[in-house]
Amino acid sequence: MWKHNLQKPVIFIVGPTASGKTELAIQLATNLNTEIISADSRYFYRMMDIGTAKPDVRELANIKHHMIDIANPDETISVAIFKQQVTEIIDHMHQESKIPIVVGGTGQYIHAILHNWDMPELKSDQQLRELLENYAERFGKLKLYEFLQKVDPDAAKIIDFRNLRRTVRAVEVILKTGHRFSEQRKKEASIYTQKIIGIRWDRSVLYQRIDDRIKKMIENGVIEEVRRLLDMAYSSVLPSMSAIGYRELAGYIQGENTLEEAIILMKRNSRTYVRRQANWFKADDANIMWFDGDELDYNKVVDFVKSEAGWKKPE
Repeated sequence: MWKHNLQKPVIFIVGPTASGKTELAIQLATNLNTEIISADSRYFYRMMDIGTAKPDVRELANIKHHMIDIANPDETISVAIFKQQVTEIIDHMHQESKIPIVVGGTGQYIHAILHNWDMPELKSDQQLRELLENYAERFGKLKLYEFLQKVDPDAAKIIDFRNLRRTVRAVEVILKTGHRFSEQRKKEASIYTQKIIGIRWDRSVLYQRIDDRIKKMIENGVIEEVRRLLDMAYSSVLPSMSAIGYRELAGYIQGENTLEEAIILMKRNSRTYVRRQANWFKADDANIMWFDGDELDYNKVVDFVKSEAGWKKPE
């Protein structure tokens, strides 16, 4: 086992969807004899395996993973709940002298741990949420987003106007608390010694990897997976079903579009998601050590992790 004198070390592996984060995390966890904490919001939900490209049974058996299959599709894991649970997992791993590896492409969940966000948990108001959703349906989601821009421009900067769920949540918090959504997410002093590893690809190559993944998902039965969820009365408008592939294929199953149209939407929405991820994990971020995915050498990553370079001490 690697000997070190680091205070509360945590390794982060970040990057866009389909970049190879899971494979790298498993290699690194095997070498360091440690465990993986998923910061991918798509992995939270049970019965949503193929469309999320969740680690398979063999991978989950070989390396212990946390924050996978922890909720049903109609449940919600907020960033505040995620941070609370992951903090407890990290503390437990540190007690066992293990270095946690936090892996994911969901920016706000990664940043909540990286920057020790202080977020009061606010229970959703279903009646208010429905009113906001009905407003967006009647007048357009852009109209609701423009309202958010006026009342909380900082929140609007980090929310894509096409992401109605996040827009509704931000406005809901403002109306419920009387405070801006952006103010609910305060940075505190970091409590971990951190090292961030990023995987990057040429954008055109990454898009092809995404297209290949979508093709493989179709071949592996993702349509049947979505149909099974719909048959279990899980609505296609649930937040969990916003994971790329599920809502598009639900539309196909329900006769709203053709399979070809659904696949085109999956590819288009994946590209949009990659661009949003790039706003969270910036190429010029000096705190991230980027490795090129097309020539990724696991041994070099291990050597970098074990070196003194790149570790950021608690603030």
